[in-house]
Amino acid sequence: MKKRTLLASLALTAVLAACGKSEPAATAQAPAAPAPAAVTKIVVGLDDNFPPMGFRDEKNELVGFDIDMAKEATKRLGMEVEFKPIDWSAKEAELNGKRIDVLWNGLTILESRKQHIAFTDPYMANRQIIIVKAGSDIKDKAGLAGKVIGVQESSSAVDAMKKEEEVFKTFKEFKQFGDNITALMDLEAGRLDAVVVDEVVGRFHVAKKADTYTVLEDNFGTEDYGVGFRKDDTELLGKVNQALKDMKADGAAAEISKKWFGENIVK
Repeated sequence: MKKRTLLASLALTAVLAACGKSEPAATAQAPAAPAPAAVTKIVVGLDDNFPPMGFRDEKNELVGFDIDMAKEATKRLGMEVEFKPIDWSAKEAELNGKRIDVLWNGLTILESRKQHIAFTDPYMANRQIIIVKAGSDIKDKAGLAGKVIGVQESSSAVDAMKKEEEVFKTFKEFKQFGDNITALMDLEAGRLDAVVVDEVVGRFHVAKKADTYTVLEDNFGTEDYGVGFRKDDTELLGKVNQALKDMKADGAAAEISKKWFGENIVK
């Protein structure tokens, strides 16, 4: 009896051991990551009150030099383009918050901005000019001492003036405005003594009121314009940069420049 019981137990153990065996599981392979979708549309952030780079015409349509440049570049890339007016003082937040894809509106390439924005090669050179009322006794930067100076908020003109500390600290008052047009209106009304502004913008307005404004020979330095991207959008930046190079090489950029400035000022 004990012998049969022992044999039965051994047999049951063998059966259970056999049942517990299984074939090695095949190694599971993670599905391949999908390829990133091709970019078919870019949203351009801009200040829509920044003529002649980007502004609204009498029909309230967005027009300007940078508008035409962006349209030509995206057409060559087979992309749709949407223009989105933004608060220019919050441009970096708009870009890095992915509410827009590109900053293309007379954006100055600054070392401080390079910390947060990636730039194309420069496509235009620009100076920070000083505009005064016709007949003003201000003849140069030294003449700004004790005067009220206006500038667009968060523009590169602010940085350009602050770099020249010896001049900047002599101002009686430094007033910042939401846009250059409002600053120039205050200059015309006598509430400002001078306005410092991008040359391409300032001369556009001065040409319309040559009897009202005067541009001084003195200025606050030269800088370059570039198109701004998020720092991780390297592929899109490369494509747009190449499109700009092609536009310069085949004369398309020159034609757009002549339309807005009467000559080719593309760098």
